[in-house]
Amino acid sequence: MVCTMPILRVLLRAACTVRRRSQRPAGLPADEEVLLDAPDERLSPALVAAALGEYGPAAKLLAATRDDAEWENRDRYLGRLVTFARSRDGWLTDWLAAAPHDPDALLVKAELAVRRAWESPVRAEQLREVGPLITAAAESDPRDPVPWRLALDHARGTHATHTMFEALWEQAVRRSSHHYGCHVAALRYLSAAWYGSHRECFDFAERAAEDALPGSLVQALPLRAAFALLMEGPGARTTSVQEERIDAAADLAIELSASFIPGDPWPAEVRNLLAFVLVTRGRWEEALEQFRRIGPLAASFPWSSVSDDPLGRFLKARDDTRLRAACAPPIPGRADRGRPGGHYA
Repeated sequence: MVCTMPILRVLLRAACTVRRRSQRPAGLPADEEVLLDAPDERLSPALVAAALGEYGPAAKLLAATRDDAEWENRDRYLGRLVTFARSRDGWLTDWLAAAPHDPDALLVKAELAVRRAWESPVRAEQLREVGPLITAAAESDPRDPVPWRLALDHARGTHATHTMFEALWEQAVRRSSHHYGCHVAALRYLSAAWYGSHRECFDFAERAAEDALPGSLVQALPLRAAFALLMEGPGARTTSVQEERIDAAADLAIELSASFIPGDPWPAEVRNLLAFVLVTRGRWEEALEQFRRIGPLAASFPWSSVSDDPLGRFLKARDDTRLRAACAPPIPGRADRGRPGGHYA
């Protein structure tokens, strides 16, 4: 008797391919159109100038965010400028030489020092040495919450006690009670990987999300707690309560994503994280919708957490999601969303 299973597999695969071609989803840019960590129209000139060794546009950009109390944008632009300065910092050296007491230059200097200290094999010792730089940045403009986000990251790396961390947290929220970066820093401190637990992480994130302003990225904080749990693998998710909290975090982030237009650079990182979590949970149709909303704006986080090629991993996840969504029948109900086999890594 001839075994028909190989033939059946070929026929099923062909049928799925036909369905995939006939129902190819619209709204997904071609692979070559997708950019990793693409800067917005305000940041782009500053990065171009920095590449030419000029600090003026970066100084102007950060000064504008400080003058207008755009603390969220300030933190985001700071991170991108520091990422560039890690490999090419001549423009920052010139800036500090020309304006050694400039609050914006001091902030870039402190963030860069913290990042480099984190990479050191003697991290705690190196971080303690850069503490005065954070203090100088904080004192240069007492209104600014961003140096306090740096202080929270610094405290985590130097093994600060809960009491010390809470004192820093109080200073941070006094300046901006809903600052996303400060909340992320606190969440990391409370994570199971550092000084807390998954329960503490979720409790903090869910309370913060409930208190968040409409449209605030703090509403995505539970999604970060979910990501931390998912990164430990299936063995870490031992209770149905944890599974429910992961899916509830994703549901909340879906609502947040829907409040922004597709292709908006501001929620791009949150949307990338949401797509990652939805793919990991096997929620293919919802993940595909997030890839549509992401458009060409791939973000290093979270894909760099699972690959040295974040753009390649993003594109692979997107293609896999497109195929799964085309081939899988609709699955009703929350219970089936986290079905076995949904993990993507």
